[in-house]
Amino acid sequence: MGSLTPAEGQRRAHAVCVPFPTQGHITPMLKLAKLLHARGFHVTFVNTEFNHRRLLHTRGANALDGVPGFRFDAIPDGLPPSDADATQDIPALCNATMTKCLPHLLSLLARINNGDTDAESESSSSSPPVTCLVVDAFMSFGFDAAREIGVPVVAFLTIAACGYMGIRNFRNLIDLGLVPFKHEADLADDGHLATVVTTGAYGMCDGVQLRDFPSFIRTTDRDDAMLNFLLHVFERISLVPDAVVINTFEDLERTTLDAMRSVLPPVYPIGPVLLRERHEIPAGSPLAGLGCNLWKEQEGVLEWLAVAGRRAPRSVVYVNYGSITVMTSAQLLEFAWGLADSGYPFVWNIRPDLVRGDTAVLPPEFASAVESRALLTTWCAQEAVLRHEAVGVFLTHSGWNSTLESLCAGVPMISWPFFAEQQTNCRYKRTEWGVGMEIGGEVRRDEVAAILKEAMHGEKGREMRRRAEEWKEKAAMAALPGGPAETNLDRVIQTVLLSKNQAKNVDA
Repeated sequence: MGSLTPAEGQRRAHAVCVPFPTQGHITPMLKLAKLLHARGFHVTFVNTEFNHRRLLHTRGANALDGVPGFRFDAIPDGLPPSDADATQDIPALCNATMTKCLPHLLSLLARINNGDTDAESESSSSSPPVTCLVVDAFMSFGFDAAREIGVPVVAFLTIAACGYMGIRNFRNLIDLGLVPFKHEADLADDGHLATVVTTGAYGMCDGVQLRDFPSFIRTTDRDDAMLNFLLHVFERISLVPDAVVINTFEDLERTTLDAMRSVLPPVYPIGPVLLRERHEIPAGSPLAGLGCNLWKEQEGVLEWLAVAGRRAPRSVVYVNYGSITVMTSAQLLEFAWGLADSGYPFVWNIRPDLVRGDTAVLPPEFASAVESRALLTTWCAQEAVLRHEAVGVFLTHSGWNSTLESLCAGVPMISWPFFAEQQTNCRYKRTEWGVGMEIGGEVRRDEVAAILKEAMHGEKGREMRRRAEEWKEKAAMAALPGGPAETNLDRVIQTVLLSKNQAKNVDA
C-alpha cells in the first residue's frame, strides 16, 4: 500500500498554536490557526490562563468552546495570579514565559497525546496526537517542546520584516559600541537618537537612525531584561525552527525579506493574514465567529460612522493606541484638545488602562467642545472601522497589526510610536512606503491639530492617500486565491507541517 493522499494525511494532522500572550500577537495567530483548520488540520489554540479568563469575561461563557476540530486550551504564564482587566507587565511577562512555561506546555502536549482532554472539550477519540507546532517567535520555548516530542515546528513572526531586522541588528549595535547608550541623557536626546547607523543596520533602509530601531536599545544597562530577552529569542530563530512564516508580503518588504532569508531557515511571507482569512473563512460561519479581543467591543460604532460618512466620506479621524501603549494624563489632554481643535469628527478608543497609573478621564469641557462629532469607545472592531468609507486617517501607535489593517484598507496613518518595533514601523511608513506622518513624543495640541489638518486635506495628505490606495491594491493581489500568500502557506504546510504525517502515513 502506498502513502495516504495529502487530504487524508491532513485530516490526521494536529497543529498546536502558541501565541505570545498579548493582543497584538494573539490576533494574527488566531487567523493563521483558522486558515490551518480550513485546510483540514485539527487545531489546539493555547492561551495563557490569565488571557483565557479575560476572553471568557469579555466574550461570554461559551466563547472558547471552539468548533469541531478546533479547541482552546491554556497554560500558566508563570506570573502571580491576577484578575486585572489590563495588559500585564511586558518585561515580567517575557521573563516568565522564557523561564517557566516550557514544563507547562510539555504537560499539555502529553495530556493531548495521552487522550486526556477536559470533560468540556472534545472527546479524546476526536483529538488526534500532536503532529506539529506553530509557535510565536517570542515564545521560543515552544521550539524546545516540539523537539522534545519529535514533531516539526514553525516560528510565526507576527511583526514586520523590518521590525525583525531591527531587533536582529541589536548584536551589531552592541558590537559597534552604540548599545547600551553611554549616558542617561542620551535616551531622550534627539541629537543622539538621530545618529545614522550604517554598518550596524544590515537589511534595513538607508539612513536609518538610532531612533528608528526597536525601543529596547534605549538603555544604559547591558543587562537590561528586554534587550537580552529579544537577543535570546530572535537569535534562536536561526537555529531551531524548521521554517519561519511572517505576516507580511513581498511587494511591501522584498529587500528586507531577502536579508532575513540569508540568516534564517526558509522564510514564507503569508500575509496579510487578515485578507487570507476573509477569502477562506466564510463570514457568519462558526469558525469565523471565534474571536480573541481581550476588551469588550463597543456596539454602534459602524452605525455612527455611517451617519458621518453620509455627511462627508473620508471625513472621520480614527484614533486607537493599541493594547499596550500608555501615556500620561497630560499627554491624554494634549491629544484630546488637538483632536478638538482640528475640527474633524473622530472615533477614539480609550482603554481603561491607557493612562499610566491612573484612570483615563477627560474633563467635561472637552465633552462639550466635541459634542455631536466625537464617539469615545473603549474598544471596537478595528478592521471593520478602517474599512468604512467615512474614515479618512488613522492616528495610531504604529503596531504591526494596525499598520497592516490600515494598509489593507487604503487609509493613511499618523503615528505616535510607543515602544518595541513601533518606531521602526513608523520610519518605514514615513520614508519607504509613503503613507505616514509622525507626532513627536512630547505631545502638543497645536502639533496634533496641524498634522491632522495636513493629513486630511493637505498636499502631503493627498499623496499619502494615493500611496495608501496603491498599497491596498498590492496587498489585495498578494492575498488573492492562488497568490503568493496562499502559495507560501500551502508550501510550508506540505514541506514542514505535514512532514511527520507523510513519514508515518505509510501502510506496511
